[in-house]
Amino acid sequence: MRVTTQAEQTNRNSDPAFTLHEGGKLEVRSAVEVTSHADLALAYTPGVARVCSAIAEEGELVNDYTWKNNVVAVVTDGTAVLGLGNIGPEASLPVMEGKSLLFREFGGLDSVPVALTCSDVDEFVETVARMAPSFGGINLEDIAAPRCFEIERRLRDRLEIPVFHDDQHGTAIVVLAALQNAARFTGRSLGDLRAVVSGAGASGLAVSRILLNAGIGDLAVADSKGLIYAGREGLTPEKAAIAADSNRAGLRGSIEGALNGADVFIGLSSGEVPEEVVATMAPQAIICAMANPNPEVHPDIAQTYASVVATGRSDFPNQINNVLAFPGIFRGALDVRASDITEGMKLAAADALAGLVGEDLAADYIIPSAFDTRVVPAIAEAVRVQARAEGVARG
Repeated sequence: MRVTTQAEQTNRNSDPAFTLHEGGKLEVRSAVEVTSHADLALAYTPGVARVCSAIAEEGELVNDYTWKNNVVAVVTDGTAVLGLGNIGPEASLPVMEGKSLLFREFGGLDSVPVALTCSDVDEFVETVARMAPSFGGINLEDIAAPRCFEIERRLRDRLEIPVFHDDQHGTAIVVLAALQNAARFTGRSLGDLRAVVSGAGASGLAVSRILLNAGIGDLAVADSKGLIYAGREGLTPEKAAIAADSNRAGLRGSIEGALNGADVFIGLSSGEVPEEVVATMAPQAIICAMANPNPEVHPDIAQTYASVVATGRSDFPNQINNVLAFPGIFRGALDVRASDITEGMKLAAADALAGLVGEDLAADYIIPSAFDTRVVPAIAEAVRVQARAEGVARG
């Protein structure tokens, strides 16, 4: 293990990010007081045995008499952490703690960060499945594609609690909400738009799928080899599925060619788009350039050619931030003890988020702030209603 130099330690001591993280960002606190023998006898033996016996006889009581129904496991293998890549489970913990912090601060949910040393799909699925009885939901985080798709699919099939890969679906929900409002601001509907998505990883494919499900006019996706189309050699199953349902115009070649006359650019990769290419987009273009820290199209350039611009950054308007989605999604799902988070629930969440903008819609306000206190209650209610309508609610 490398030893920290004196200069490095001095720099860390002066960095507020290190100061904030010192000792970690989470702790476990008691929800009840134990100040007497009587309290102890109720919280632990012998009183606890009566509660255990009741749960053994009627399993659903675990949701009433433990913290299970209010706690989410944030699970990673550290293979795709932020823009840092495969940095390993221990180095991923600050991010997982941060995610748990956001669950508590925004959704009122307890959360436990779990960083696993196994990246094999079978081992990962088995490990999560074995620990699942302790949790009301599983939030998968920062797992490299394409393994993340199979991991989520298998866990959803195996478990009867919500399993949600936020890198995919949290991003997708917020993008859909933003695009619905951007279309409305420019006097169009989602069905009027032709979009180009740069990036066919976890978030790129999930965004593409939710936009297709929501009825976008047409959509083409590009990966590192160019545009994805039906019959292209070497496609993964996930890319082949998108190819079958998108790119009705049959575009091939580079993303630059696809952007000519396109209404929407959605950036979910680190590939820079030259200004001269942005200039070829259709009038009243919409640009969502979400790479961090450097968007695929810098906002100053994007605003020259587009009517609406969104990024993943907090220092520009219209931030596409997953914290707008996942706390409310899990809050609503756990409130009704949902067995799954369905596509319908995701669409309902996006509609609820978009609806909060209302008559205040403007070029620099197509999506609410992460600190808008209306967000979590609105999404949670939409999720609860949809879960009941689809029959996945159990409480």
